[in-house]
Amino acid sequence: MKKILPVIIVLISLSLVGLILLQASWLSNLLEVRRGQILNRVSNEAGLVAQSLSKSLYNGNAYRLIPRKPSFRFGSGSTGLGLRLVKPLSVEDRFSEKEIYEKLKLQFDNKELKDLEFEFAIVNTDGEFEMKSKDFSRQYIDSIHNKEIIIPIAPETTPDNIETIGQTETLWVIVPDIKKQVWSSLKWIIAGAALFMLIIVAAFFVTVKTLLNQKKLSEIKSDFINNMTHEFKTPLATISLAIDALRNEKVLNDKEKMNYFSGIIKEENKRMNKHVETILQAALMDKQELQMTLKNLHAHDVIKNVIENFNLQLKEKNAKVEILLNAKNDMIAADEIHFSNLISNLIDNAIKYSKENLTIKVITHSSNTSLIIAIEDNGIGMSKESVKRIFEKFYRAHTGNVHNVKGFGLGMSYVKTVIDVHKGKIKVDSALGKGTTFTIVIPVISA
Repeated sequence: MKKILPVIIVLISLSLVGLILLQASWLSNLLEVRRGQILNRVSNEAGLVAQSLSKSLYNGNAYRLIPRKPSFRFGSGSTGLGLRLVKPLSVEDRFSEKEIYEKLKLQFDNKELKDLEFEFAIVNTDGEFEMKSKDFSRQYIDSIHNKEIIIPIAPETTPDNIETIGQTETLWVIVPDIKKQVWSSLKWIIAGAALFMLIIVAAFFVTVKTLLNQKKLSEIKSDFINNMTHEFKTPLATISLAIDALRNEKVLNDKEKMNYFSGIIKEENKRMNKHVETILQAALMDKQELQMTLKNLHAHDVIKNVIENFNLQLKEKNAKVEILLNAKNDMIAADEIHFSNLISNLIDNAIKYSKENLTIKVITHSSNTSLIIAIEDNGIGMSKESVKRIFEKFYRAHTGNVHNVKGFGLGMSYVKTVIDVHKGKIKVDSALGKGTTFTIVIPVISA
């Protein structure tokens, strides 16, 4: 697992980078293609409008006739009287700015250019603007971001015996900020691509996180199995030695020694039963089947009984306990066994992770709704990382120079579960070398 995990992460990372680069290339090409499509459609539809204007201007009687002066050429039979000079009507003569805009808008809407922003102008035969839309002049100046399309408004044919004068008019269409409009036209496609890319990236991180969690869980479970083996091996070895001693004739004839060795077997058996119970409780917590029988009880009585049970261990450590039970109301609804185990685990932890001159303070006080229990020690303390993970199942804090600290890493997980079932809260404050304080807040029963 240790060797394969980095390879998996590298391969997934390379795949993700490759996919992002392909998406970027695809998007760049798509934008260019879309830009071409928009400009081509605008040009075609504006051309149709120009053609429509041309038909209106140059068909039928849409001409202003200008009589041509007779020209006489000596020696010629022709006088030139059959020719007429004609100047066609201009767009300005026949249409208003609003009508031109509506023609263009209608044509663009028919070709899926409904959201297209555009400006237009009509330029006359002298190159001057006959008419223009409101914002045309400003957009005309910015030739970098805007795209202009110029289409002549020219007659398809001219009537017989008519000579037109001057050049044709032109229709100018400007598409402002073409890049922005191209992006806008593809917004749903881009949003969809971005969404799926985010999903892929999220899936990548979830996969990596899961792999790392599995790796961590595998290491924790390996530690648990090692600890469990050690915890069972020691009492079994002690029991085996005690049984061998009991078979000795000298011991068989000495009642005091018999009682001593049988007492060892009994204590080690209790110890093994306690370990089995801890493991079973962990299994029940996994299945969320931890059964609680809640009843009204005085928390102070529970605390005193628990501390009494630790008298021998406290004497061995030359430790002292300061009990300050200041709570005016200590009546809670709790499961006596599990609540006792909760306090016992916290006291046991304080003893295990201690140094010389251990002092444990158990302080209580109450509010209108809660009982607050603080268990404070001056032990080795914990790092910030350990404080964050202290309630994780199988997790055991590093003990530094303190050796032979036994356990499965299930005690604090059990404490948190019991607190949660009792609808309480638990807080940890700790500093390396200075000690640890566990603060429990649990609802009280109003008097």
